[in-house]
Amino acid sequence: MKNLRKILENVEYELVKGSLDIEIKDIKNNSRSVEPDDLFIAIVGTTADSHTFIPDAIQNGATVVVIEKEVEITENITVIKVASSRKALAYMSAAYFDYPAKELTTIGITGTAGKTSTSYMLKAMLERQGKKVGLIGTICALIGDKKIELHNTTPESYDVQKMFRQMIDAGCQYALMEVSSQGLKMHRVDGFTFDYGVFTNISPEHIGPNEHESFEEYLYCKSLLFQKCRIGIINTDSNRWQDVVKNHTCEIITYGASEQKTDIKASNIEFIMENDFLGMGFTVSGKLEGNVKVSIPGRFSVYNSLCAMTIANELGVSLEHMKEALENVKVTGRMELASSNENYKLIIDYAHNEDEMNNLMDTISEYQPERLVCIFGGGGNRAKARRYDMGEVAGKWADLIILTEDNPRWEELDSINQDIIEGIRRSQGKYIIVNNRKEAIKYAMQNAEKGDMILLIGKGHENYQEIRGVRYPWDERKAVKEAEQELENTAK
Repeated sequence: MKNLRKILENVEYELVKGSLDIEIKDIKNNSRSVEPDDLFIAIVGTTADSHTFIPDAIQNGATVVVIEKEVEITENITVIKVASSRKALAYMSAAYFDYPAKELTTIGITGTAGKTSTSYMLKAMLERQGKKVGLIGTICALIGDKKIELHNTTPESYDVQKMFRQMIDAGCQYALMEVSSQGLKMHRVDGFTFDYGVFTNISPEHIGPNEHESFEEYLYCKSLLFQKCRIGIINTDSNRWQDVVKNHTCEIITYGASEQKTDIKASNIEFIMENDFLGMGFTVSGKLEGNVKVSIPGRFSVYNSLCAMTIANELGVSLEHMKEALENVKVTGRMELASSNENYKLIIDYAHNEDEMNNLMDTISEYQPERLVCIFGGGGNRAKARRYDMGEVAGKWADLIILTEDNPRWEELDSINQDIIEGIRRSQGKYIIVNNRKEAIKYAMQNAEKGDMILLIGKGHENYQEIRGVRYPWDERKAVKEAEQELENTAK
C-alpha cells in the first residue's frame, strides 16, 4: 500500500473531493483490472476515452479516481483533477515504484531506424564488461533471464517504471530503452531524467491518423528526448539533426562517418564476406582509436556500431570489449546470418514493406552475390498496394523470388500471391510459388548455386504464423535448421 499524498508529490492537481490521507494498493488505467483500494486514472486515448468507464472502476473497488475532464462522480471516493492524465500517470508511477530510475544508469535511444540494433550492440558491450543490463524495446523487454513480450516499442509509463524496479530487483545496473516518438508524445518517459539520450537518424515515417499529423510534429516529438536527458549522443550525418537538438538542455556528444568534425568518427569502411562471417569493417578515430569488425552487414550497421561505441565509451567500456561484442553480435531478425556454407549464405530479415525490402536488397547487393534469391509473402487482410510494391522491388533486385506464406490471416494464399505477382510483373522478375514456408526455405537451399545470397524476409523475430484466426508457433531460425537437417538426411 502507498500513501496517496506521497504518490502525488510531483503532480500538479486539484482535489475535487475526498481525502489525500489514504493508502492505495495500485494504479490502474484499465477499469476491468481495477481491484479494491486501487487508484483509477481516466485517460483520453486515440480511439477511446476511459472517463466513460469510471463507474465500472468504482464498482470494481477504486477508492481514488484521477480525471482530466469535468465528470460528475457522486460516490464517496477521492477525486483528483489534473491537466494531463498521461503526464500525471508518469509522475505517479515513478513515485509509486520509489523512483527506480535514480538507481539505474538510463539510456534512451530514439530515431527512425537503428534503435533495436544499437541497443542490442550496447547491451552486448556492457555485458562483456561484466555489467548487468535490462532492455526495453521493439522485440521485447529483457530483465535478467526474463523475457517480456511488448505491444509498443515504448510501453505505458506505469509499465516502464515497473520494469525499471524489476531490473533493480534482478541486479541490473543499466536500463536501455528504445524511445519512440509516440512514447515521447504520450508522456510515457516522463517522471524521470535519462542519463543519456541518443539520436540515430530521422526520415518521414509514422505520419497519419493516430500517429503524427506531419513530419514536423514527428521531428518535434523526437527532439523532446534532448530536453529530458543529461547527455545527448547525436548522429550529425543525419538530416535535420540540428532541429532535433535545437532546444536541447543537455551536453552534446557527436558521431558520424562523413568529413565533418565529430567526437567519434568512422572511416575506411569495407564490406567483409568470409566463410561464417558477413559484416562490415571500419576504422574508428577521435575519442576512440582502432579497427573494428561488426557481424551485421550494411553501411547502416557501421552507424549503429559507432553509436553504441560512443555511448559505451562514456560508460567506461574498454575498446577490446566493444570490439569483441561487435564481432559476435546478432539482432534477432535484423540482417541475421542464419546459415552459411560454400554455396550460399541465408539471411533472415524482418523487412515487411517496400522501403525496408529495397534497403535490405541494396545492402546485400554491395556484397556482389552471384544470385540474389528472395523468399517472402504478404500479410493477409492488409493493403494490396503494399503487396504490389514489395513484388515490384523484389522483381527489380532478385534473380529468383520464392513466394510463400506470411500471416495470411483470413485471406486465401493464392489471392495474396496474385497481388504480389502483379507487382513482380512490373519489374519483370522471375518467380515460383511454394506455399509452405519451410518447404520454400528447403527449395532455396536444395537448388542453391555457388555464390547465392538467400534472403528470408518478413517474419524476422515474430514467433507465430497467423492462419484463419489461429496463431501457430513459428521460428525462422528453427525452420532453417530443420530444413538443413532434412536435406542432410536425404543426402545420406
